[in-house]
Amino acid sequence: MTRPALIGDIGGTNARFALVAPGAFEPHDIQTLPCADYPGVEEAVRDYLAKVEQNGAQAPEEACLAFACPIDGDRVRMTNNHWSFSRREAQASLGLTRLKVINDFTAQALGVPHLGPDDLVEVQPGAAREHSVQLVIGPGTGLGVAGIFPGRHAWIPLPTEGGHFTFAPTDEREQNLLRHFRNRYGRVSVERILCGQGLLDLYLAHCSLKGAPPRHATPAEVTEAASHGDGIARDTLLRFLKILGDVSGDAALVMGARGGVYLCGGILPRLLDWLPQSRFVEAFTAKGRMSDYTRAIPVHVVTAPWPGLLGAAEALRNEEVE
Repeated sequence: MTRPALIGDIGGTNARFALVAPGAFEPHDIQTLPCADYPGVEEAVRDYLAKVEQNGAQAPEEACLAFACPIDGDRVRMTNNHWSFSRREAQASLGLTRLKVINDFTAQALGVPHLGPDDLVEVQPGAAREHSVQLVIGPGTGLGVAGIFPGRHAWIPLPTEGGHFTFAPTDEREQNLLRHFRNRYGRVSVERILCGQGLLDLYLAHCSLKGAPPRHATPAEVTEAASHGDGIARDTLLRFLKILGDVSGDAALVMGARGGVYLCGGILPRLLDWLPQSRFVEAFTAKGRMSDYTRAIPVHVVTAPWPGLLGAAEALRNEEVE
């Protein structure tokens, strides 16, 4: 194979595409397209390829695309946007000899081994155990949770839908928040809170509990207001990170993630200054009789711009990935 391969990382909001040379992992010709601008993945891929082919790139014959939804069977239905397609029909329509389709957080996880020290910010020190599971978790349009395990010949991905765990309050404030969210949504998953929309909903819930009129209408406005002294916005951000610590610690126990925890997604790199002020580490480690277990696990924020693309390139050549 001499032509580049197509790789993609498609979330609820944006579709990021790139090309990768045979035998390589470093993506090039990276472009981000809004999912709302296209009726489906085939139209988005064709638009991307038309743009890069104008720059002299060869048309790919194989591809690996990662999607923010469960992957099972031929039909792929996105969880947080309107795209739905047949894998078999998409491969034929796009003229590909090979099309791999994987979960987006499987791609995030498979990208972690290709990161360097400059792509990571330490949140909790620790010693990663060899031959142990690594947990990748992060809020974005939804909450992604996945793992990887070092197999004999390649990294073995452990895809999950752990973002849909039931939210479990740990103090009186969170019990009140749970009642607020339950009245609105019924069942409350951790993804209801730990995502972009969840950050805004958490702010609105705080306003309701404090009897204060909301002053902000987007997650970005809440974050900006917190940085400028808005008390409710500040409480919201700190609570968001505390709950993320609870959930990340629980997931680390479930996965046995003694190989380390990696916090991914577009939200957390913008909150690096808030993490030391928050109770994230306290919540991550406060696991009763298992606190020594979680306290020993190293935790990092991934600041690399496209770990999902690195993971898609890994998956393309990894026989452990179906």
